[in-house]
Amino acid sequence: MPMAQTRRGFLTTLSLAGAAGLLRTPRVLAAEGALETTTVRLLKFPGICIAPQYVAEELLRAEGFSDIRYVDAGPSVELSKRVGRGEADFTLDFAARAIQAIDEGGAVMVLGGVHVGCYELFAKDEIRSVGDLKGKTVGIQAAGDTFLIAMAAHVGLNPTQDIRWVTGAEGSSPLELFAEGKIDAYLALPPEPQELRARGIGHVIFNSIVDRPWSQYFCCMLCGNQDYVRAHPVATKRVLRAFLKAADLCVTEPTRVARSIVAGGFTDRYDYALATLQEVQYNKWREYDPEDTIRYYALRLHEAGMIKSVPNKIIAENTDWRFLDELKYELKA
Repeated sequence: MPMAQTRRGFLTTLSLAGAAGLLRTPRVLAAEGALETTTVRLLKFPGICIAPQYVAEELLRAEGFSDIRYVDAGPSVELSKRVGRGEADFTLDFAARAIQAIDEGGAVMVLGGVHVGCYELFAKDEIRSVGDLKGKTVGIQAAGDTFLIAMAAHVGLNPTQDIRWVTGAEGSSPLELFAEGKIDAYLALPPEPQELRARGIGHVIFNSIVDRPWSQYFCCMLCGNQDYVRAHPVATKRVLRAFLKAADLCVTEPTRVARSIVAGGFTDRYDYALATLQEVQYNKWREYDPEDTIRYYALRLHEAGMIKSVPNKIIAENTDWRFLDELKYELKA
């Protein structure tokens, strides 16, 4: 069932879209052809960094969708896997997790990059770099977290032998274990970095928003279910357009977007939401090449033994940039 949005949230999002001149006219929509479906299902996940997914609702309505559903993903970070299984039609997800889902046989199609950066690695004071994690205990959100594994391999560590990984499967929150000093480091996603800073816990030894080479590639990309994309190309293009316009709103109207996602029930803390929107780079989708991102992370994961597929196979079979290419021209600044 669709997630019930408050009237205040609805009006805030609508005013955002209208103020930015982002609502489509019927004539423009008609020129593209009729929607093959008016239904689209998106995932709802606690991470604030995927804010464009949450403020896209009225933009999607303006694109002609009348049945917009948010499927609760709970705390799971396996968003691409759920889309690949057909539990939702689209989601933003970290590029490396999308690649892993594809390698495992998921019916996932990557359509474009949306934002850069969001991961921050917090550590105890005596740990100064990722290389210092050798022999240490590190908290992550899920077993086999692809980002930190790729990052550890990048600095010459053996991810499976040199680091002990701790997840929520052990019964305690890895974030709280780090806060209590029981583990050495924690890989945080918004709003967790904002919470850790507010509580004065640990210090940041890595930030994917600014630290190279990771800051040169997309973090979250729009992933669609292959069957939906192939059966509904007009709908797919309109979904991507709504997401890219929503990303632009995160840049131009961060305070209003923050209020909207709080009013819509996607997150509780306005201050954490605003801080995330002001820090994460939502303005790179016109500049960065999404294929570079897929190739880079696929190479890192292949080198680390995390996937069997080679980058060229993933790019050839599980990416489709034609909608993005059209929209870059259409929405050019």
